[in-house]
Amino acid sequence: MSLESVKLLAEKVQANISKVVVGKEAVAELLLIGLITSGHVLLEDVPGTGKTLLAKSLAGSLKLSFKRIQFTPDLLPSDLSGIHFYNQKQGDFEFRPGPLFTNLLLADEINRATPRTQSSLLECMEERQVSIDGETKRLAAPFMVIATQNPVEHQGTFPLPEAQLDRFLFKIRMGYPTTEEGLQLLKRFKSDDPLEALAPVADADTIIQAQRAYPSVKVTDDMLLYMLQIVERTRSREDVAMGVSPRGSQALLRACQVHAVLRGRDFVTPDDVKAMAVPTLAHRLAIRGMQRSPLQAERVIEDIVKQIAVPAESGIAVR
Repeated sequence: MSLESVKLLAEKVQANISKVVVGKEAVAELLLIGLITSGHVLLEDVPGTGKTLLAKSLAGSLKLSFKRIQFTPDLLPSDLSGIHFYNQKQGDFEFRPGPLFTNLLLADEINRATPRTQSSLLECMEERQVSIDGETKRLAAPFMVIATQNPVEHQGTFPLPEAQLDRFLFKIRMGYPTTEEGLQLLKRFKSDDPLEALAPVADADTIIQAQRAYPSVKVTDDMLLYMLQIVERTRSREDVAMGVSPRGSQALLRACQVHAVLRGRDFVTPDDVKAMAVPTLAHRLAIRGMQRSPLQAERVIEDIVKQIAVPAESGIAVR
């Protein structure tokens, strides 16, 4: 698949999502970047802002298997991975797969599950496999986790640990709609649910081809150093207890490559880095003291991006 075809695919899916979701084009684009980079996305905002609707709209736009699971304190790891049960008719144990065995998994209110259950997602998110009773089972391709959480409610919740947050390519806030968007939303859902009429516009093979195509986007040595300087600055600031990991720098590179494709380019520019820095890096920071908050982490990344000198465009590119 050519890079132009990847761009057209993303535009087609995003246009389909906009038939349901009003005014969240930038968030939908980040979801698509996550899908094309084989990444996972954490949607965080107050209830009712359309987190689940957006995830379902992406699933409805793709001819992929989709499963949703509501995370609760009594949810067990086996409820996600599946179990071996004794089949009396066959006289042998049989594996009953859990919701992890899908292409798109919506983990609703992920911070309501216990740390034990949350940690069961670590292997599948990073290695695309699940270990059950000593046996390793591969997950379907493509595989993406879209998790949601409410940042306001704290009672009965278990904050995601840094190791879990680091597995997410992006952490995105939905935000409230504008007055015009709110009016359009009420009109759209006044009589019918547009999600029910949504038809898929791409299949699994197309997504996999796009995932294989985007790494051909060129990145100069200067651009790689620019990304690395931003990441390394997070590790030396006094207000940051834990900076961005090497996994985070790799995530930034992949996100910038796909962002460049969606802008019609086969090379990465500083604008791609600036656009992808906050959603890719902010949730990987641990802020010190009383200032510890998602908004403060975003301000730290924005401040660092302003401080780092932008490289001049150069000629020789590397993968």
